[in-house]
Amino acid sequence: MNWYTSVLKKYAVFDGRASRTEFWMFLLFNIIAAVIVAIVDHILGTRTASGVGILGSIYSLAVLLPGIGVSIRRLHDTGRSGFWLLIAFVPIIGAVVLIVFDVLESQPGDNEYGPYPHPATP
Repeated sequence: MNWYTSVLKKYAVFDGRASRTEFWMFLLFNIIAAVIVAIVDHILGTRTASGVGILGSIYSLAVLLPGIGVSIRRLHDTGRSGFWLLIAFVPIIGAVVLIVFDVLESQPGDNEYGPYPHPATP
């Protein structure tokens, strides 16, 4: 859970680097939280006519900037500019390219985006 909260504490930080562990643990906890919020939306009946949950929408907006921030920091960790995140707008291929970048190992040592993030400390 520390990985999730550490990303939330860096709410709108787009510089620096994020380790693979930090990125993937944030994504995992984010998915778990989204499922829980969707279940609560269903139980409370707070879904709109189109099926979108009000609480889910609020949660999505709340984690939008931290999610973008950790994605950009992850790209920095692999030695790429944050502008590579824009490739997500290319259908299917963009998502595949980003997943490949997110899975790649960190650039060893310091790079132009900052010092090496030690994965053992959140």
